[in-house]
Amino acid sequence: MASTEEILHDFSPFFRVLKCGRVDRLIGNVTVPASVDPATGVRSKDVIINAESGVSARLYLPKSIDTGHKLPLFVYIHGGAFVIDTAFSPLYHTFLNNLAAEANIIVVSVDYRRAPEHPLPIAYEDSWDAILWAASHSSGNGQEAWLNEYADFQSVFFSGDSAGANIAHNMAMLAGSEKVEGMHVEGIVLVHPFFWGKTPVGGEPADPESRAFCEKLWLYANPGSSGIDDPLVNPGADLKIWSLGCKRVLVFVAEKDSLRHRGIYYKELLENSGWGGKVEFVENKDEDHVFFLFNPTSNNAVSLVRSVASFINEGKTE
Repeated sequence: MASTEEILHDFSPFFRVLKCGRVDRLIGNVTVPASVDPATGVRSKDVIINAESGVSARLYLPKSIDTGHKLPLFVYIHGGAFVIDTAFSPLYHTFLNNLAAEANIIVVSVDYRRAPEHPLPIAYEDSWDAILWAASHSSGNGQEAWLNEYADFQSVFFSGDSAGANIAHNMAMLAGSEKVEGMHVEGIVLVHPFFWGKTPVGGEPADPESRAFCEKLWLYANPGSSGIDDPLVNPGADLKIWSLGCKRVLVFVAEKDSLRHRGIYYKELLENSGWGGKVEFVENKDEDHVFFLFNPTSNNAVSLVRSVASFINEGKTE
């Protein structure tokens, strides 16, 4: 008789699924509480967005607040292959403290429900729920004082890394078709986005074995998907890509990242789609996937944070 401890699916180094159905998350399990960050003075607190679903978020407010000027609102969606990590991970907590201080923004970091217990498209639905919740404060009468008092709902950005960047893109697509009352989405920031497709692009490997991991991961997280050319994971298959609901996009790729070519392809896709917005592109040399989370004090990580801050505040005057 086979042991129930036998591995059914191995997505190492991220997670494994055992025959008994248990999901062993190998990384991304550590969390830290909201706090006042001693290095930046940024304050954070946790809020419940939907008591029924359990969707929540961590809010970040910078130390320097001018009551006469609202702050750009940055909705961040964490990565982790749709399965690991949370908005309360120390990696994201450090990154968003640094970014909130550098850019002088208010951040809503979304904690969506994760696959496989909650298969896609639930993470997309939860993220959209969080965006609508944030927008409900645009009149100044929402449940969270920080958003009521300090958020500029005419200067909103969606962002994420890896799987979170995938979700952020799809949130911008939704914003293009379902206008959010009281909220203007100025731009999106996609860091090492998880996109894929059946046909290789750029310098991607063509052999099925090399391509199998991403396809298997996608179908495991989203078992109801039409496949790896589902527009949710392959924007090139989306006939309405031109309707992306913002006018500015910033895309980061890392030279050693296997997803690098998809980020380049996404940039070129937008430029040639008839969308009409502006795409900015940054490649970090000698770096791998989400390096900025694991080494936040490195020169390239500091540069990435500054680039995001500059993008958010482009055109603003002191």
